[in-house]
Amino acid sequence: MPHSEHDGPLVKRQKLTSVAKSKPALSEHSRIFAPYRTIGLVSPTNVPFTSVPLGTTTFQVTTSIGRSLQTYDLRRGLNLVFITRPQTPSIITATCAWKQKVFAAWGDPRDGSSQGIWVFQRGKKIGALQLPPDLQEPIKQIIVFGSWVIACSMTRIEVWKTATMEHYTTLFGMASRKSDNELTGGIQTMPTYLNKIFAGRRNGWVEIWNVSTGKLLYTILPPSLKYGAVTCMQPTPALSLMAIAYAEGPLVISNVLTDKQVLRVNAGTDDAPVTSISFRTDGSGAGPDGRKDGVMATATESSGDITFWDLNNSGRIMGVLRSAHNPPTQEGASIRGGVSKVEFLAGQPVIVTSGRDNSLKTWIFDETPFSPVPRILHSRSGHAAPVTCLQFLPSDFEGAEAGNKWLLSGGKDRSLWGWSLRRDGQSTELSQGNIRKKAKKYGILDSTTLSRGPTTTLDDLKAPEITCIACSLNRDGGMGAIPGKQVLWQKSQNQKKPVNAEVSGMTGWESVVTAHKDDSFVRTWFWGRKRAGRWAFQTGDGAHVSTVAMSSCGTFAVVGSVSGSIDMFNLQSGLHRQRFPSKLTPAQARQLKLQQMRQADTVAQLQARSTTGFAPGTGKHTQAVTGIIVDSMNKNVISCSLDGKVKFWEFLTGNLLEEINWAPMTGITACRYHAANDLIAFSCDDNSVRVVDIETKQTIREFWGCQGKINDFIFSNDGRWIVAASQDAIIRVWDLPTGHLIDAIRLENPCTALAFSATGEYLAAASEGELGVNIWNNKTVFTHVPTRQISEDSIKHISGPTASGEGGQGLLEAAFEDSTSVEEDDVGPPSLDQLSSDMMTLSLVPRSRWQTLLHLDLIKQRNKPKEAPKAPEKAPFFLPSATNAGSSTTEVTQLQTHLQTDQDQTQSRISRFDRNRAEQEFTSKLQGGASTGNFDEFIDHLKSLSPATADLELRSLTIGDNDRSNELLLFIQALTSRLVTRRDYELTQAWMTVFLRLHFDMILESDTLMRALAEWKRHQAGECNRLDNLVSYCGGVVSFLRSPRA
Repeated sequence: MPHSEHDGPLVKRQKLTSVAKSKPALSEHSRIFAPYRTIGLVSPTNVPFTSVPLGTTTFQVTTSIGRSLQTYDLRRGLNLVFITRPQTPSIITATCAWKQKVFAAWGDPRDGSSQGIWVFQRGKKIGALQLPPDLQEPIKQIIVFGSWVIACSMTRIEVWKTATMEHYTTLFGMASRKSDNELTGGIQTMPTYLNKIFAGRRNGWVEIWNVSTGKLLYTILPPSLKYGAVTCMQPTPALSLMAIAYAEGPLVISNVLTDKQVLRVNAGTDDAPVTSISFRTDGSGAGPDGRKDGVMATATESSGDITFWDLNNSGRIMGVLRSAHNPPTQEGASIRGGVSKVEFLAGQPVIVTSGRDNSLKTWIFDETPFSPVPRILHSRSGHAAPVTCLQFLPSDFEGAEAGNKWLLSGGKDRSLWGWSLRRDGQSTELSQGNIRKKAKKYGILDSTTLSRGPTTTLDDLKAPEITCIACSLNRDGGMGAIPGKQVLWQKSQNQKKPVNAEVSGMTGWESVVTAHKDDSFVRTWFWGRKRAGRWAFQTGDGAHVSTVAMSSCGTFAVVGSVSGSIDMFNLQSGLHRQRFPSKLTPAQARQLKLQQMRQADTVAQLQARSTTGFAPGTGKHTQAVTGIIVDSMNKNVISCSLDGKVKFWEFLTGNLLEEINWAPMTGITACRYHAANDLIAFSCDDNSVRVVDIETKQTIREFWGCQGKINDFIFSNDGRWIVAASQDAIIRVWDLPTGHLIDAIRLENPCTALAFSATGEYLAAASEGELGVNIWNNKTVFTHVPTRQISEDSIKHISGPTASGEGGQGLLEAAFEDSTSVEEDDVGPPSLDQLSSDMMTLSLVPRSRWQTLLHLDLIKQRNKPKEAPKAPEKAPFFLPSATNAGSSTTEVTQLQTHLQTDQDQTQSRISRFDRNRAEQEFTSKLQGGASTGNFDEFIDHLKSLSPATADLELRSLTIGDNDRSNELLLFIQALTSRLVTRRDYELTQAWMTVFLRLHFDMILESDTLMRALAEWKRHQAGECNRLDNLVSYCGGVVSFLRSPRA
């Protein structure tokens, strides 16, 4: 059927069926920062890992990090391959890997939260198991075998079918006394036992259930009532044998067919029962030469040790892997430790262990000659305790991007980590030497000790907790810095090995210096070699270190103590170079004075130095030094203290030059320096931040609002903002030029440390009690963000970054975000009342708009096509040739001409209608302003026009028959009235310039227009002279105030 003819232009087709876009949920967010992700989490929870073989080539290990799961590939060196999304609504309580899927149970109804079991595949949620409505206990274990999914809670067992994921039944255990039916030992299965599960109870019983029929088949009683509760169970490689560990320490291997004890060993104690058991299945490892089968590994959450047993000949201890993971410390629950699970990989001489110290490790038995204790194969870990300090690496002298990629962090676990924000596999802990070798030398890891004995920790051999980090890469030598073996952290006063300055000068030296808690030494580190350095610098008075700083050149380290002393050391030689204030003998004082007189350029310099008012050797701080800064030119050292004083020292001589005294008003707790704008900020104990200009020594800004102690604060990379974290769990952002609070983030826990990347892309924050480091994106890097002042009442709770990155905003996503902020300015310029009639006011029209109007002809000429588009000379080879090419071309040309004519006629009617309507509005507003004497409405209309439309309107002005219809005269009068009111000065100049360029010939022929133009010129000259005088006067006053003589 042919199409029906349609007169006029065709109506644009409309999509009749469309899916309405759902509006994003309204959630509180930060103006400036968007959550990115959390780094540093590997296995921070008590949930054991789960593993699954992937074909015959590798294994995948999945750990819980709170509300997400992370999957590591063993063949790739425990490389991270998947992170599950979305996050579970609550903390994950149990996991189980089965084939390509991972089951995760979450939630605890006892805390009032919901619960569920989700199924993930390759990091994505693909389903969920339906829980019974009467389940009010958290699920603590999940296993999958055959056609069943079994979940164990505290007193009941839930069963699902793997084929349909439907709930099948619930198994309840009976108890004669309260809590006797609590499943403390979890559940296990036995190979070849169809539909049978084993459940370990608090009263020591092990029940055997048939999940298909839901019946209790048999109960295995403990050999003695004194054994206590079942803590864990594990089937042995031998059929029908089950290893059962009890709370009082015994481990019994029982034959479940005959209910007889086969073997019993004392694998634990009443205060450290066995909580994890695994059997080696590769057929070797036992016996004196390791060629026999029968190796069992046991571990406990109360220790970091792993014990290996030879089950031949009634069982014996083969060896003990001491401190495989950090044991629990005596300092409280903040520093985590203990082994959560051990597991031999099927058919491999490899054992996987996870600890409560946020680590996942693999160990291999391949040493020659045979050793019953394995060596480390792979390790993925993070901080085992909350992070205390953060520092982004600065850019080195070559301008490398290390300042945006690497983040240094120190924690309460006595470790220093370098985190890569580009690839997690590159993150590493900076080595403190061969700790295990040193521990073995001291007898801590003596493998011949078969008795349990007191548990020791490798952390005792590490440096104390890091409290402050200073870094400069200008002298970092990378991997080749000072090659060979070096003595670690030797005291500079007692050097065991002579220093070759020539070698260190060519290869570089240490680039990181750290201060430690309750220790009088600061320690150096090689960043390029990722290891501890050569020196340990002691404070001058032997007191504990309070802060440390490095010079920007990377050569000097300045150390401050809690007693007020400040000492400077050379990182290349390890020698003490200066003390602040300097300590001089009479002979040295005379020699130094002569030397200064020789080095002085003019007498004025000598006078300037002698008039400081502070004698050499005086000015020491009376309380703890809380901050030290070395300026970028190595001329001054700035220090602050709890005594409320800021002191400016001369770098070379150690003499005190100037002092700012805020005592007893406040004490200073920390300081931060921004070299580009030469400003230094101080946090005070009155919860304020004060900013001082180093050149003038004057306080230029004070920021208030923190309701608790300021834990940390930093400058932004460009020096425009100050970001402060206080104990009230709020991160505040102040704008330095205006002094306004422009953003605030309220978190769940107080932030303890902050760091801003050198490129300004990332803000790193560590929260109280958390092991990970939260990374925020700076949205101002890739999009416009309004920075208006906010009030303290408008600060809302904001969700922080997550390890999976869910809810965060990456650079590309935010850059191409289509949503517009409600705080953005409107298209039209806002109207503001003039403050005073004596002030010349500029408009709020964007500068680009009136500049485009001035150069519109040039822009049109530049954008004009140079030549018309040409038709292709020859059709492509794959098109069939036309026999009547000439006639076809003629017909096509005629058809195009006909369509173009119809289109022009149609568009001309619309354009002519729109143009007439716009001209009528422009003319009516102009004439209306002339009749009333108020051209404000006309000027506002002219402001709203685009440059092209305004140019068209100015070209369309006509001279008319009389003065009332003379649009040129009325336009000049409108601009003159605007000039008299002293408003929109730059717009008036732009409009008059375009007006004269378009109509200068008509103006010259009309005396009326010339008189109106002369009136405008008179007002223009008067305003120009007045502004000239005001600017000259202000310039003179400023020059007088800046003059030194004033």
